[in-house]
Amino acid sequence: MDRLHLHLLSDSTGETLDMIAKAALAQFETADVVRHFWPMVRSQQHLDRIMGEIASNPGLVLFTLVSTEIRERLEKRCAALGLRSISALDTVTDALETLLGQEAKGRPGRQHIMDDAYFHRVDAIQFTIAHDDGIGWENWEQADIILAGVSRSSKTPTSIYLANRGYRVANIPIVVESPPPTSLFAVRRPMVVGLTTSPERLIQVRRNRLLSLNQAPETSYVDNEHVTREVQFARRMFADNGWPVIDVSRRSIEETAAAVINLYNERHNIRAANGMDIARDDEDWTDAGRQGSRQ
Repeated sequence: MDRLHLHLLSDSTGETLDMIAKAALAQFETADVVRHFWPMVRSQQHLDRIMGEIASNPGLVLFTLVSTEIRERLEKRCAALGLRSISALDTVTDALETLLGQEAKGRPGRQHIMDDAYFHRVDAIQFTIAHDDGIGWENWEQADIILAGVSRSSKTPTSIYLANRGYRVANIPIVVESPPPTSLFAVRRPMVVGLTTSPERLIQVRRNRLLSLNQAPETSYVDNEHVTREVQFARRMFADNGWPVIDVSRRSIEETAAAVINLYNERHNIRAANGMDIARDDEDWTDAGRQGSRQ
């Protein structure tokens, strides 16, 4: 199979375009693709410099460009080179314009504007970092979500991913020899979610972790009987407290986070339907503002 050069051009950070490209490429596991990333393309002079690179490595061109002049110049130059160029968001934007009866605002990087939603997301990230691995348990009531699980059950990376979506997340390791603070069982506002995995998978992850740290991989940390007891202890705790459980054995961080968000939204809708107060005590955090922070 020939190598494909994939050129990604954006007039902003290119984060959205990069995620679209990654999602699409995931469907072609054996493809030999070289990605060329060109963010902040906001002038014709900049575009002209990039076109020289594209001509040297011809391939597919994906873009998110608001400027009509730059966009038309790109499409014309690509056509002259016999290359296909595709606007990644046109179909969705056109559909929204039709359904909403509004014209899209032609501003580069509009999704990255430093509005209230942006600062809510920053707040969520700061909170999550400050409440990793059981730290700051006194403030757990201010969290949206608390993730609980044994060591190496992907609590921290899932927390950080959720924080980038605008959720305040705390996480706590479940250790047989050291029960969590009693406040975990008394929280009212946050949703507690248990993360679990198979003992076999957990041993493999832990063993790789020890090897990466140049530590002996033969300890109780990776002992089959000990690990099985840990997992059973955590599962029993989750069940006794009625916490929802997600098995992360075959899930990516993104998939685990999506499952957590679904659970959170279900709980949010139920509480709203029952007339329960879901606003934060320390700030006006409306549902509309929260949804904006996740875009």
